[in-house]
Amino acid sequence: MGLFSQNFLKGGTGHRLTGLPRYSELLDRDLRRFLLVNLLTLAGLLPFLLGVLAAVLSSSILLLIPACILGGAIAGPALSGMYDAVLRSLRDAPGKCLENYKRAWKQNWRQSILPGILFCVLLGFYLFMLMMFWQAPQLPGFGTLALYLCSLVLFTMFFSLYWPQLVLFEQSGRQTAKNCLLFLLRYFWKTLGCSLLQVLYWGVIVLFLPWSAVLLPLTGLWFILFTANFLLYGTLNEVFRIEEQIAQAFPEQAAFYESDEEWLRRKQSEGKQTEGRTDK
Repeated sequence: MGLFSQNFLKGGTGHRLTGLPRYSELLDRDLRRFLLVNLLTLAGLLPFLLGVLAAVLSSSILLLIPACILGGAIAGPALSGMYDAVLRSLRDAPGKCLENYKRAWKQNWRQSILPGILFCVLLGFYLFMLMMFWQAPQLPGFGTLALYLCSLVLFTMFFSLYWPQLVLFEQSGRQTAKNCLLFLLRYFWKTLGCSLLQVLYWGVIVLFLPWSAVLLPLTGLWFILFTANFLLYGTLNEVFRIEEQIAQAFPEQAAFYESDEEWLRRKQSEGKQTEGRTDK
């Protein structure tokens, strides 16, 4: 949409940009795609959010549990579609947005139902407890708040690594969980930083509700997921060899780069070949 190209982008270099220019390049190129997938993901999360809201308003755990289970079965595939869109952007995979989103649903909906349920049950309890804290006559003690926040951060760290693997690889849930734990042990501080960023973002959204709900269709899920995965992607790709494995299994999804000069030479060569066929 041309939001960043004048200030940061250096197109036609023949290689992948890094740092802020790379971040700006992806936002400039895929912003409309992210906005569309964000709306679809919010629609998938709506049953879960409405169920949690009803449980909070009625202060009913018995309502919360089935709402999280049913909502999670829908939210899981929707989150997979969101992660798939973000990861395709980060690795410069070709293809149209809706076609890729449909493909992601088809490939991942079965294996994402159970993780979606687990994710939403835990998240539902965190939200329920937060509302109970908010409505209590006085805030809970420091130890209770510290335990709540630490467990919330660990929850975010684990699923920040689980969802990308679910989308990218065909492997058992046990293997995925094992990979998450090993990655956390080796890259704890980097994962912690990305998770704290997500917790802070959603903390601001919750703190300023209901006014912040206006931002959900615009920044919603996609912005913080894209930012966190952008910061983690280099390490994830190095550890799991994401692009190497995908290029071997699906060559048509491999990224292609060429400089302006290479592009010009290729077009001139194609033009000469076309003229040669026309003369014959």
